[in-house]
Amino acid sequence: MANLKAQFEAAMADSKNLAERPDNATLLKIYSLYKQGSVGDNTEKKPGFGDMVGRAKWDAWNGLKGTSQDDAMQQYIDLIESLK
Repeated sequence: MANLKAQFEAAMADSKNLAERPDNATLLKIYSLYKQGSVGDNTEKKPGFGDMVGRAKWDAWNGLKGTSQDDAMQQYIDLIESLK
């Protein structure tokens, strides 16, 4: 577990230094996997229609409900690796 957490933190640092900015769909995937891996299932209130970005982020994170934090961390690490 400690090794996975260390890899997750390294991937977080790597995500800030990608060669190219990922497309919006990939950015949402990165965000949702990060939130699921670091916080767990989404329990926040869904943003209103006026907050399109917040809603998209909420929907992406909520779509991972039930995914274990360890699985989400590994998927996040793998995704960041594939973007380097």
